Amino acid sequence: MRHTGKFCTVAAALFVSAAWPALADTVTITDVTGRSVEVNAPVKHMILGEGRQIYFLAALDRQAPFEHVVGWRDDLPKADPESYEAYLRKYPGISKLPTFGGMKDGTFDIEQAVALKPDVILMNVDAKTATEEAGYIEKLAKVGIPLVYVDFREKPMENTEPSMRIMGQLLGKETVADDFIKFRADSIKRVTDVLEKNNPPKPVVFVERAGGYSDDCCMSFGNENFGKMVEIAGGINMAKGIIPGTFGTVNPEQVIASNPDQIIITGGNWDKFVPGGAWVGVGYGADLKEARRKLEALTKRPAFTGVKAVSDGNVHAIWHQFYNNPYQFVAIQEMAKWLHPDLFGDLDPEATFKELHARFLPLDYKPGYFVSLKAE
Repeated sequence: MRHTGKFCTVAAALFVSAAWPALADTVTITDVTGRSVEVNAPVKHMILGEGRQIYFLAALDRQAPFEHVVGWRDDLPKADPESYEAYLRKYPGISKLPTFGGMKDGTFDIEQAVALKPDVILMNVDAKTATEEAGYIEKLAKVGIPLVYVDFREKPMENTEPSMRIMGQLLGKETVADDFIKFRADSIKRVTDVLEKNNPPKPVVFVERAGGYSDDCCMSFGNENFGKMVEIAGGINMAKGIIPGTFGTVNPEQVIASNPDQIIITGGNWDKFVPGGAWVGVGYGADLKEARRKLEALTKRPAFTGVKAVSDGNVHAIWHQFYNNPYQFVAIQEMAKWLHPDLFGDLDPEATFKELHARFLPLDYKPGYFVSLKAE
């Protein structure tokens, strides 16, 4: 772990302390794995087991999203540098927050975590196996530090609402969590109500996960995450019958044989992982002209040879990080417009995302999250 100054010094330098509304009480949290965990809430000090957990923390505490964060994993500047830079400009002190490696790769420093005296450590459920194998829960329990699992990635369409409610309990922001959950549900309903009423034919959709990140093709999604979002948006997920879980791979021959009507490629700025890579750099304030150029280049790969989606121009790119935050409803709206343009001409996902920022998030909205080869 880096930046291991004492918490009180860091906090004093970073943030103006806000008056806490009430003394903390011991509450029982049921996390997404079904574990009952006792936590003193509202929490004052927390460690984020993944930096991208700020996506949902910020939605619940837009005035001071980092005020109670005493440490976080170091992934956000690498996986989503534009969002990190935007937060850094608004909250420059986050550069001094202690950072950790990951549970899954065995680089999480539990001794340093204990030294920061958090009220809770928040972990993504995909770190559960590594956490249990290392005995971290028992080690933390001995020093009175609870660990709570949330999930916005493995089964996001199932676990986003309970995860937001858990966060609301931890932060004493239950009302904000309820408001967010309603906004999310209403936004999805604007898609599902229209589809239910019109029952249109469903196009076959191939979702390529992180296309261009490597030379290999093709990572995709099974029956959850973007795979499930495609179904909610009125499509048939090509890889559902091929990939048994949430994540997996299909081979180029399977893509050609399936001849999808639509192709959606997830992208982001991964220059710190794959400098100058073929990935499509959509995201916060992205250069969409360059993103479109790179998206078109990806259609020249063997896996897309003679595919209907390519010949029809129905190839699109969408921000990869929708797969790991509670904003998936924006992606669902955009995909519905791509899959059923005649039904959703009046739907404006950009406006939905702007409203999300205006109501819940501390950052100003910047476009750049979607690009398409289809002529508007």
